[in-house]
Order: sequence, then C-alpha cells, then structure tokens
Amino acid sequence: MPSLTRVSLPKAFINRHDLKYKSSNCVLLCFVDIGELIQHERLYPSNPEATVHSSIEWNNCSGTVDSIIVDNNACNDTDFVLLDLTRFASLRVFEVGCYSFSYVKEVKLIGLSQLERVEIGAGSFSKGTDGVFEVAECEALETISIDDGCFPQCSVVLFRGECWFNASSIDLPSLKKLTLGKDVFCGDEIGETRLVMKSGFLLLC
Repeated sequence: MPSLTRVSLPKAFINRHDLKYKSSNCVLLCFVDIGELIQHERLYPSNPEATVHSSIEWNNCSGTVDSIIVDNNACNDTDFVLLDLTRFASLRVFEVGCYSFSYVKEVKLIGLSQLERVEIGAGSFSKGTDGVFEVAECEALETISIDDGCFPQCSVVLFRGECWFNASSIDLPSLKKLTLGKDVFCGDEIGETRLVMKSGFLLLC
C-alpha cells in the first residue's frame, strides 16, 4: 500500500501490542509498503538496537549500564507512572522510541554526571496528566531532543542545578542543543505549564 496517503483509525488495534507487517520486496520490515498507515501508533516497528522492550526488562536493567535504548511501543503499562533514572550513575545515552512510556507522569534525570544525550521519539509520555519533567545536575549533558506529541499535559518542566549558599550554580553547563517538537509540554486547557530553565550555552531549535 505505498500510495496510501489518508488513514483514519482512531480506535483500531487498541488492545493489540504484537502487530507486525512485512515488506513485499524483502523479509525486513519496510516503511514504504504501507504508506501513511505507518503513522498509526500500534504499527511502529521494533527497533533492532533496542535494549529495553518491556517494563519487566526496564526493572531488570543493571544500574551500571552506560546506554539505554527503549523500543517503540514499550513500557506502556497503565501502572507505570514514574520514570526515575537516578540509579543509572554511569548512563551516557538515553533513547526512547515512539509511543513508549505512555502513562508515565513524572520523569527524573537527576545527578547523572556522565549523561551526554537524551532523545525521545514521537508520541511518548503522551497520556500522563499533571506531569513533571525534571533534569538536574547533569553537567555532561549536551543534547536533549524530544519529538512531536510528547508530554502534552506536563505541568512542570524543570532544568536546575545544585544550590550553594542560596545561589544556583550554572545548571547544565554543557548543554548545547535543546530540540522540542510540535505539541510538546503544552499543558492542559485550564492550567499552565511552568518552565524553569537556565544554561550557559544553549541553542534552542
């Protein structure tokens, strides 16, 4: 179906987590074969480089890993509402695929001195309300990239550093690039999203 350009399936596949499709030309999964249907959240293919495919695997992750790559459509348990990465002291790279961690309300990236890059795919962290996204004391962090539709109802977005004698130090001193996609950190219709952010050298895209 490579010519398919208009798809409306608002409730299709809602209870399925194992959907797959094949290319007509080869064994591997292929984006072009199903046209715009690839945009349906249940049809994102698995990332062959992913190291985490489920909440069970997430909970079993070693605290010594230096890279975490979460698959597309992963960790979407309704009772999975807190994502705290504090235990991963050696983490350098944190990547989340598309439409993952749907019900997580609170994300904490605190005290990760080795963390260099954070990338979050489209539609992840999309169903949590009154959420909090916090990045603190990550002095090596250079890049944060959050794709379209993530954290749409997040109420607090906080980038901060340690405080010394009631004066904040320069937080995220290595941060060079912050990329936010469409409809990220929108807040709800009634409330407001509170953003607190400081950095010495920052390119906002």
